[in-house]
Amino acid sequence: MTIYQHILQRIEQGKKCFAVLIDPEKTQGDKLVSLLNYVVEVNPQLILIGGSGWQHSMDEAVTTIKQLTDIPVVLFPGNATQLSLSADGLLFLSLISGRNPEFLIGQQVKAAPLLSKSQLEIIPTGYVLVDGGVQTSVARVSQTLPLSNANEIIATAMAGEMMGQKLIYLEAGSGALRPVEPEIIRQVKQQIHIPLIVGGGLVNLDMIRQALDAGADIIVVGNHFEKHPEDIPSFASLFN
Repeated sequence: MTIYQHILQRIEQGKKCFAVLIDPEKTQGDKLVSLLNYVVEVNPQLILIGGSGWQHSMDEAVTTIKQLTDIPVVLFPGNATQLSLSADGLLFLSLISGRNPEFLIGQQVKAAPLLSKSQLEIIPTGYVLVDGGVQTSVARVSQTLPLSNANEIIATAMAGEMMGQKLIYLEAGSGALRPVEPEIIRQVKQQIHIPLIVGGGLVNLDMIRQALDAGADIIVVGNHFEKHPEDIPSFASLFN
């Protein structure tokens, strides 16, 4: 079964997915191993790896993760250099909320020749950056503005599905002051027919419950666990 098929199967069974996001720029060496000790205990559905500021291969971090766990490792690349053929899959992101062609299609074109020769499971993903109350690294690196208007967010997600994306990712950004509003999640979920990922600014159980109740199929938490890895078990308990 592919990663995407497993996601669809869980949704059909009325279950949600939990993904831990690891930024190799901020979590390396002993810190990465320590974080993985918590992750392995709870066995989330996915480990995502990537970061907007990282300008190197993911090989070292992916190799470490694969040595310590058999949880699917999915690349969450900020650019075409953030690849590793040792991973299991790749969110093939297109920043559909922005209008910078480099992150709509440019980086994807650069990565395509290598990806075509790989065994990675490639999952087309419409990436929608939502205003989280602070400028995030995604906005800074991509030189795009996050969306704040609910109707525009919903229409952008709908357009992403119509363009053939297999996932829609609503992202408030790393270190967001506030997560994506539950009402926006609810309205987006009502209008699309593909799995919905929500991440950014989710720092406590109530926020995650609200996102799940609103319709998120996959919850991603990363930045919070860099400082509070001890919260991983309690967060994961919501997905059992």
